[in-house]
Amino acid sequence: MITSTLFSGHLSMAELVKDKDNVKDKSKDNEAINKVSESKQACSLSKSTWFVYLLRCADDTLYCGVTTNLEKRLRQHNGELVGGAKYTKVRRPCVLVYTETSQDRRSATQREYAIKQLTRKQKFALINA
Repeated sequence: MITSTLFSGHLSMAELVKDKDNVKDKSKDNEAINKVSESKQACSLSKSTWFVYLLRCADDTLYCGVTTNLEKRLRQHNGELVGGAKYTKVRRPCVLVYTETSQDRRSATQREYAIKQLTRKQKFALINA
C-alpha cells in the first residue's frame, strides 16, 4: 500500500508534482519579467537623449526649453498637439532655431537655465555659431 507521505518530513508525491508545476510557472513568470525589463531598458535608452532647444516666435522673441522629442514638442508649441507653453501659445508660429543634446534631464535643465541667463545678443551669437 502506497501512502501520500513517503517518509516523515519529506514531501508527498502530490506535493512534488505541485512543486514541479510551481517551478514551471515561476520560469514563465521570470521570462515575462525579463521581457518587461528588456522593454523598459529599450524605452529608457530611447529617452536617454535630452535636447535643449531655442524657438524663435512670431513676435521675434526667443523661447528656451528641454525635451526628449523635438518634433512632438515643436508641434505642441505650434498648437498641432495638446501641450506647449503658455508663452508660445500667443506667439505662434514658432520655428526651431537651435538645439543641443544632453545625456540626462538634469544636465539639460542646467544648460537651459544657463541659456536663459544669456542676453538676447548672446543667444543670437549661440544660434549663429
